[in-house]
Amino acid sequence: METDVFSGDDLPLALPECAGREWARRAIGLLQGDARRSADTHLIKPVFPGLGNISVYLKDESTHPTGSLKHRLARSLVLYGICNGYIREGTTLVEASSGSTAVSEAYFARILHLPFIAVMPRSTSAQKIEAIERFGGRCHFVERSAEVYQAAQQIAAETGGHYLDQFTYAERATDWRGNNNIAESIFAQMENEPQPEPEWVVMSAGTGGTSATIGRYIRYRNLSTRLCVVDVENSVFYDSYVKGDPAMTCTAGSRIEGIGRPRVEPSFMPTVIDHMIRVPDVASLAAMHVLSDRIFRRVGGSTGTNFFGLCRIAAQMLREGREGSLVTLICDSGARYTDTYYNPDWLKDNGFELGPHIDRLNAFLDTGKTLTSSAE
Repeated sequence: METDVFSGDDLPLALPECAGREWARRAIGLLQGDARRSADTHLIKPVFPGLGNISVYLKDESTHPTGSLKHRLARSLVLYGICNGYIREGTTLVEASSGSTAVSEAYFARILHLPFIAVMPRSTSAQKIEAIERFGGRCHFVERSAEVYQAAQQIAAETGGHYLDQFTYAERATDWRGNNNIAESIFAQMENEPQPEPEWVVMSAGTGGTSATIGRYIRYRNLSTRLCVVDVENSVFYDSYVKGDPAMTCTAGSRIEGIGRPRVEPSFMPTVIDHMIRVPDVASLAAMHVLSDRIFRRVGGSTGTNFFGLCRIAAQMLREGREGSLVTLICDSGARYTDTYYNPDWLKDNGFELGPHIDRLNAFLDTGKTLTSSAE
């Protein structure tokens, strides 16, 4: 007697649930609920008299529930891990971070009732460490930035956990075509502005994932906007971009938390970048203080790097008699750096004399007076 292979009589009436699928469904629902409750971040338009017909816009990522740009990335990394089957009920999450990403990941780990361990340099600001622990995470310290990768991998292996690895997966976990990524948000908010298509978007690089998302989105939407990525001291992104060498490394760690890396991270995409600028640390911190005074609240050091790079672009546009709009990001709040970047003793001990650079930046923003080489 022949068997009817199409009858399905040998199948159970209800197929068994794949292991972990029910937990994954609940977890994704929790993450999506958090996203729906978080309104999009503001696009601020401060006025700088010296810039004439050049409009400046600041995408304020500090208003996320965890206080930084990394909130978007952390959600994407956790979703990426769940959807790929790497994260299941009870999985320990591990990350290598200089602070802000780990704060956001600790927040999402708490929502999902998962253990979280952050591997970070011992020099990470006390406020970030406190925030991670407040969300229930634990911190593991290393002496040098270059040591975070191996330590995180080892801890993940020892705990049977999942290494979220922002430096590898930042550009993969984010949908650069849309899905409420930061680029889509920026250009949607610019639509009804007098100069809706920015001349430049200026962004610093930590993982490189945000600049990759913005650069790809610009090309995907066929926009004329250009992307400028700003880099800091003790970081290899700029030199790698100029020399075309992705294997470059350095031993020192960046003094501007959250950006600059001792190696070229896998998420850094030089092919979608139109221009790069290296910003001295003293200029980053001076610009941080200037912008904080101008918008009446404190921003972090990486925002200072972004803003100084934007000022450099604006100065070039003024020299060429051009007008248009420029966009950059407020990455996080200055409240996380009261013991360091906003502490006069810390600045003095680390050799930062900000006064002359602050004066030059204020003169430029008020009068359009060109930034001098010593401030660059």
